[in-house]
Order: sequence, then C-alpha cells, then structure tokens
Amino acid sequence: MRKAQKPKKEPSKELQYLGDRIGAARTNSGLTQQQLADQCHRGLRHIQNIESGLANPSYEVLSDIIHRLGISADVLFFPDIEKQKEEVRHLLNKFAACTEDERQILLNTLDCLAEQFLKRRYGPSAETME
Repeated sequence: MRKAQKPKKEPSKELQYLGDRIGAARTNSGLTQQQLADQCHRGLRHIQNIESGLANPSYEVLSDIIHRLGISADVLFFPDIEKQKEEVRHLLNKFAACTEDERQILLNTLDCLAEQFLKRRYGPSAETME
C-alpha cells in the first residue's frame, strides 16, 4: 500500500529572501553548498533548505553563516537597505545645514514620530494596558 505524499511546504516570503541572499553571498564567495556546510559545521541538507527558504535557521547557524561569508546581517534582514542608506544621506545633508538648536528640534521630532509609528505597528505596550 502506498503512503499518501505530504504537500510540499511553501517557503515564506521572508525565508525565501533570506535564503536567496545567503545563496548569492555563498556564490560570490566561490563556495559550494557543501563547502559552506562543512565550514559552518552543518549538514548539506540544512544549508540547502535554508537557501531554498524551507528552513528557518537558528541564531547560531545564521551567525556562523554570516561570519563565514563575511556579510552584514543588514543585507539579510533589510531588503531595501541601499535605498534607505541613500534616503538617510539625503536627510543628513539637510540636517548638517541646520543650526544646533534646529538639529535638536529635528531629532526630538523624529524620535517622537518613530515611537508613534512603532506603537501603531506593534500595539500598546504592557505598561499602557495597566
């Protein structure tokens, strides 16, 4: 009697992105999946699953991969990091042209806005619910 096959698990968008970035960095480093697995003391299948977006690597595994490939965690977790860096450079140029008092007002305003955005995204904290 034949066993029913389980449907294949679809990778999440985030894990697929993570796997794609790791695979690209590995290729740029001139390593095969087997070499990366060996050098990170992991199994080949685990590296293959990470790169295909089917496995969510632990902190320890991700740390080993990042260190071996010499990449920044920013590249893995912030897809638009280059665009964001350009936007920050633009703001920094304007910020630098302001007086010290104006810069302090800008910093306080941005901090307040960022906190409001984060509260809206993540909901009320435990402190505000009491």
